[in-house]
Amino acid sequence: MVSLLSAAKTVHIFLLLINAWIWLSSVSCSAELQHFQHQVKPDGSLSFLVVGDWGRKGRFNQSKVAFQMGLVGQKLDIDFVISTGDNFYEDGLTGVDDPAFYKSFASIYTAPSLQKQWYNVLGNHDYRGDVGAQLSHVLREKDKRWLCLRSFILEAGFAEFFFVDTTPFVDKYFTDPGDDTYDWKGVSPRKDYLSNLLEDVDASLKKSKAAWKIVVGHHTIKSAGHHGVTEELVQQLVPILEENSVDMYINGHDHCLEHISDSNSQIQYLTSGGGSKAWRGDEHWWDPEELKLYYDGQGFMSMQMTREKAHITFYDIFGKILHTWNITKELHSAA
Repeated sequence: MVSLLSAAKTVHIFLLLINAWIWLSSVSCSAELQHFQHQVKPDGSLSFLVVGDWGRKGRFNQSKVAFQMGLVGQKLDIDFVISTGDNFYEDGLTGVDDPAFYKSFASIYTAPSLQKQWYNVLGNHDYRGDVGAQLSHVLREKDKRWLCLRSFILEAGFAEFFFVDTTPFVDKYFTDPGDDTYDWKGVSPRKDYLSNLLEDVDASLKKSKAAWKIVVGHHTIKSAGHHGVTEELVQQLVPILEENSVDMYINGHDHCLEHISDSNSQIQYLTSGGGSKAWRGDEHWWDPEELKLYYDGQGFMSMQMTREKAHITFYDIFGKILHTWNITKELHSAA
């Protein structure tokens, strides 16, 4: 009997160690970026919506934005939705049972057309809560649409999306957090985390054979909005994007809709951070040759793609089209 109990205890400890190893592998700063695949339509096209900075339990016009997303999503027959982060205000989730997951996500984006996969990155407000909750499989069991990782790659036929965890790049969250508390489990030691992440992103971009390379992060790189330029990303991430001929960088963080066409590269910088609360009148000067759109209200973005072309559209909370932009792959030009 004693030997059986001892054996059972050994097996139990072994299983705990295995589970711990799996968990550490999922949060390790040296983990290779995980890949997901999403099929294009039979006609070879792809369409999706992008929304960011939204999780306010329906307030600040979040519900109105969601309603219009549902209408546009149906019209375009979207394949998925991308969230650019700050998924739950003000301080992320308290855990996997936080009712905010339902009040800000599941019960808000209820349109039939939005019952597609959501690919989410974390924003700085998400890091103020329990990061592990948003990354947990438990939320995927509660709502199968939900998929959130720190950084990952989505392969969608001719297009490849590189989701990058940008919050740990920002120095002030570490050096001057004020009254805010951040959940850095899985990020420390920060220097190693960022070094490995940049190395993985660079290697993945170099390896990619996709016709379109699109990088998604929460923080702005080029923006005329409240937060403006994130210098840490300009210094550390932009050289990688430019060297690897990235076509677009899509972000949130600034609560606006924005399009900046970089004059020094082919990169289009697209901000979709108007999912709920917006900042009226909070705009800084930007070169008008580069600034194609700045809208200081709520809304979202859509993209329709083929191997040869991408059509980008920004909408306000009434579904009004604010701005469109076409890119022809061979020319990297606008029409």
